[in-house]
Amino acid sequence: MKTAQPVDNRERVLLVGVALKKARRGLAGDITAASRDSLAELEELAISAGARIEGTLLQVRDTLDPATLVGRGKIEEIGAEAQLRRVPLVIVDHNLTPVQLRNMEKGIGCRVIDRTQLILDIFACHARTREGQLQVELAQLNYLLPRLTGRGEELSRLGGGIGTRGPGEQKLETDRRRIRDRVGKIQRAIETVRRQRTTRRRARQAVPLGMIALVGYTNAGKSTLFNALTHAEVLTSSQMFATLDPTVRAVRLPSRRRALLSDTVGFLRDLPPDLIAAFRATLEEVQEAALILHVTDVSNPRHAEHDADVLRVLADLGVEDRPRLHVFNKIDRLPDDDLTMLREANGRQGQRAFTSAATGAGLEDLLARMDAMLPVDPLIRLHLHVPVSDGRHLSMVYACGRVLHSEICDGHMDIDAELPESFARRLEGFTVPSPALPDSPGRHRD
Repeated sequence: MKTAQPVDNRERVLLVGVALKKARRGLAGDITAASRDSLAELEELAISAGARIEGTLLQVRDTLDPATLVGRGKIEEIGAEAQLRRVPLVIVDHNLTPVQLRNMEKGIGCRVIDRTQLILDIFACHARTREGQLQVELAQLNYLLPRLTGRGEELSRLGGGIGTRGPGEQKLETDRRRIRDRVGKIQRAIETVRRQRTTRRRARQAVPLGMIALVGYTNAGKSTLFNALTHAEVLTSSQMFATLDPTVRAVRLPSRRRALLSDTVGFLRDLPPDLIAAFRATLEEVQEAALILHVTDVSNPRHAEHDADVLRVLADLGVEDRPRLHVFNKIDRLPDDDLTMLREANGRQGQRAFTSAATGAGLEDLLARMDAMLPVDPLIRLHLHVPVSDGRHLSMVYACGRVLHSEICDGHMDIDAELPESFARRLEGFTVPSPALPDSPGRHRD
C-alpha cells in the first residue's frame, strides 16, 4: 500500500535581482557577490512568508530602467521563465515605483511584488498584538495609496497569497478617499496606544529601573538571548522577523539591581521609511533606553555590513550617541581559531561581550558589563550600622544590594555594601562613617 505524499501548498515564486555596474573596472565580481547575498536574503524573507522558491534571476545593468526597472528584453525573459515554471508570483529585490510595478505585471503576465511589500506581508503574518496590527496596517495602506491606479480588480478580489494579506484584501481600501479616512483612524488609534505606552513608561520610571533595549539585525539571536537573560518564553525562530511585537521583562544584575530588558523588532537593510515611521511607537522603547545592547550574529560572514545597517537605523532614531554594548552572539558556531582572533581584535575595549545565547556561554560576563555600563540608579558604597533586631531592613539590604563585609558588634550589624542610590536614600538613618574595623574574637565576620 502506497503512502500518500504530503502536499506542498506553499506559493511558488520566482525571485528577480538587479545590480548596477560600477564606474571602476575590476569590481564586477564584488557586485555579483553582493547582489547574490541580497538575493539570498530575499530568499529567506520569501521562505518566512511561506513561499517555495522555484528559481532566481539576476541582471547586471548600467542604469535602472525608469519604466520597467530591468528593460523590455529582460521583462520578456522573466515572463517566459515564469510561464515555464508555472509560478503565479514574481518577487523583485528592489523597491518598485507604481509605474514600474504596473509595467512589469503587464509584461510578465503574472502578479509582481517588490521587497517592501514582501516585508510588509511578513509583518502582517507575525503581528499578534493590536498595536502591532495597527502599525502594519498603517504601513501597508501608505504603501498601497500611490499604487491604486489600474489595480482595482486586484484589490476587489478576496484571494490569498503572499503580498495580499492584510488591508489589501479589504474592498474598503479600493477607494482613495476611504483609504485616507482609514489611515487617519489608524493614526489616531496608534496615537492612543502611544499615550498609553507613555503612561506605562512613566509609571515604570517612578521606580528607578533602567531600560535596556536589545537591537540588531534580524535573525541575530536577540530573542534567544532575551530568553536566556530573563528566563522568558518569547518565540524564537530561524525565520526572519519571527519576533515583531515588543516584549519587556525584568532582569537581575550582579549588583542585585533590577533592570528592564526590551526585545525589539529586528532591523534589515533598506527598511522602508513608512515602516520605520509606522513602528515609531514600538521603537520608542529604543529611544527611551538607558543602555542599548547591539546584538551581532558573528557566524554570519557579512555581519560587519549588517552592523552598519543597524547603526544607520539607530542614527535615524537619534540614539547613535546612547551608551551601547556590542554583543557578539553565536560564538559557539565559530571555530576556536576564529573566536580567538575575534576576541583579540575586539576584546580590548570594555563595550564588547562575547556570548552564545544557545549554550549560555558568556552570559555572566555580559550581565556584569551591563551592570557596569547602566547609568540609571548608580551603585553607592555605604557603611551601615543596623540593629540585629531590625530584620526588615537587614533583609532589604541583602535582597537589593551586594554585601561586601558584615560583622556583629554590640547588638548591631556593621555592613559594608553596594546599594542602588534610590535604595540608599531609604537607609540614611543607618548610615555611619566607615571605620577601620580590627579583627577580634568577639566579632562575627561573613
